[in-house]
Amino acid sequence: MVGQKCKGGEVFELISDLGGGKTTFIQGLAAGLESKDQVASPTFMLEKVYDGRLPLHHFDFYRLGEAGIVGQELEETLAEPDVVIAIEWGDVVHDALPNDRVTITIAKTGESSRRLEFVCPDTRAYLLADVRQAKEAAKP
Repeated sequence: MVGQKCKGGEVFELISDLGGGKTTFIQGLAAGLESKDQVASPTFMLEKVYDGRLPLHHFDFYRLGEAGIVGQELEETLAEPDVVIAIEWGDVVHDALPNDRVTITIAKTGESSRRLEFVCPDTRAYLLADVRQAKEAAKP
């Protein structure tokens, strides 16, 4: 749903514990961007790029104490208007993240269930229009 709405320039910051579902969310994001690539956490590579309708840059800063050269690469990627960026463990690069990013906090509510909380600026509200409609339709 969300990936289908992307126009380019979107930045997603994913917050969760280990095994919380960040990479699973990014798999769905890539599918919405029509990527046929296999999405996996780039923990040991720090960045992976998936081809699709728009390129999806997937960063994982879990193993870094400071951003260093990968932070510089992130800043260069942020300047590209025709890409989508998803960041796991973004606290290391928090100061470099744009204010109009979508922050998604994922909390485990069971073995196979999650609660997602979205913080989305008005400039990116188009991304969540379908999510909000589905939530409203599900209310009793």
